[in-house]
Order: sequence, then structure tokens, then C-alpha cells
Amino acid sequence: MPTRPRVILILASLALLSLVSIGLALTVGSLSIPLADVWSALLGQEVAGGDVIIELRLPRTLAGFACGGLLALAGALMQVLLRNPLADPYVLGISGGAGVGALLGMWLGFSAFGVDGLAFVGALAAMLLVFGLAHGDGSWTQTRLLLTGVIVASACGALIALLLALAPEDRLRGMLFWIMGDLSQANRIWPPLLALGLALSLAMPFARELNLLACGLMQAQALGVAVNRLRYVIFLLASLSTAAAVTTAGSIGFIGLVVPHLVRFLTGNDQRLLLPASVLAGGSLLVLADTLARILIAPQQLPVGVLTALIGVPVFLFLLARQPK
Repeated sequence: MPTRPRVILILASLALLSLVSIGLALTVGSLSIPLADVWSALLGQEVAGGDVIIELRLPRTLAGFACGGLLALAGALMQVLLRNPLADPYVLGISGGAGVGALLGMWLGFSAFGVDGLAFVGALAAMLLVFGLAHGDGSWTQTRLLLTGVIVASACGALIALLLALAPEDRLRGMLFWIMGDLSQANRIWPPLLALGLALSLAMPFARELNLLACGLMQAQALGVAVNRLRYVIFLLASLSTAAAVTTAGSIGFIGLVVPHLVRFLTGNDQRLLLPASVLAGGSLLVLADTLARILIAPQQLPVGVLTALIGVPVFLFLLARQPK
């Protein structure tokens, strides 16, 4: 664990980055609004562009921050669970299950609430399927869990391709944007924020045990860690965090892979600091990427998943090149 002053400095710096990213997202766009007017609107005063801030930008920004934090937290937990530094939240097929549910809802013409509900149901179904198949006769290894997740993700990918092929023309664009990750419809703030607060609150008490698990299964068992229980907890927390994020914003890649690695360069591998730092960094990165997605070709908007992929691919290749041959 870094020294206490360094811990405070790292968390304070990431918290400041979070505030800056949120402030930038609220001021920048096709309609530029001064920061003073943003502050006045947040205090309930009448200002020009106040409706844009309160009804459009603020819900989108806070939902994006929560989704980024959830994905980064899930990625950090998955990397400990699988003892694989290149694991990410989508490796177990949770995103694929949510995608099947969401696209089915769009294909059937459901409302936004119905689409979100089906996406969450699909994510839970994929999670239970992976858990049941990987658990099998009681044995559960990282390799078995990973292979099961890859198989389920492949099956979900095939179903997604089928739904896209059969989709009516007037709904295809929305379905494609959802698959690529899109925050334009993320107007419900509290579900992802509550999910983020709950997931982090439940994960932090296990941080010390996660440090021991990261050192190896046998070492953790020798030091008294209830490994089986801990792995179940990590799997459920990471899966539910991913499901909440994907339900809100669609499939946004590379946040859960890149952010824990970047934060680990600053904090080391101590989960007591890595988990909250990853949440702050992941939320900030997604908010900044979404701001760029809104302004690069304004008034048109890009799917935010495109920009996170453009950031994540070179970082992923760099991390892959650093792995032992």
C-alpha cells in the first residue's frame, strides 16, 4: 500500500479530474454555455441554456460517469478473478446477453424502459448460464470459466447478427448505435449511480482478500481466505456491474481493460486503492470520450464506443507486447 499522503494525493487528483471532466461535459457542445451559467443552472436559477444543462447534459454526463466507473470496477475485479491482466468485463459474455435482450426489444418495438428491462434480463441470463456451465460438477477453474464465457459470448454474437439481419430499416440505426455504445438515450441517472455506489461498497470490504488472491490461489488458501466464497462474490459483483453499465449505455469497450492497467501504474496492485481509483478514472475517461463524441462532427454525434475503442486498441496492443513471450 502506498504511503498515506500518496494515497490522498492520488485519490484527490482523480477526484479533481472527475470534476473537470463533468464540468467540461456540461459546458461544451453544439451550444457552448459559460461555466458560471452552468453553476447557476445547477443552483436552480433561470439562465440561457438552463434546460439543455438540466434535462440533457447533466443526466447524460452523470450516467456516463457511473457507467465508466462500473466498467472499470468490473474490469479490475475480473482481472483478479481470472488472474489474467488482459481480462475485461465482457469476457464472460454478459455484454452479449444484454445485447440480445436489448436488440430483441428494439426489434419488437418496445419502449426505452422495455428495452432496458430486456437488456438487464439478457445480462442476468448470460451470467447464470456461464455460472451454471462453468461450475459443472462443483469444480471451477479460471480456464473453465473463461472458456465458458467465450462460448456464451460467441453464441450471443450469432444471435445479435441474426437480429440485425432481420431488423426493419427504420430501427437498424438505433440498434447499431446501441451495439457500438451510446449515451444519447441515457437519461435515467439514479439506477447506474446507485449500482456504482452499491458495487463499490460491497467490493471494498474484500480488498485485503483480493490482494491475497492476486498472489495465487494456494497462497490465499494457506493464509485463511475462503477462496470459493470470494470467487463467487467477485463473479457476481463484476457481472452485475457490467449488466448495469451495459443496460444503461450499450456495449462500450476497452474501459474495463485499459483503466485498471493505467491506474495500476500509479497505485500499484493494492486493491484497497486500485478499486476506488479505477472507478474515478473510468468515470472520467468515459465522460471525456462522450464529450468528444458529441463535438467532433457536431451537430451529429458519434457512438462513444467508437472513441473508447480508438483509445483502447493501441493501449491493448502495448499491454500485449509487454507480456512474456
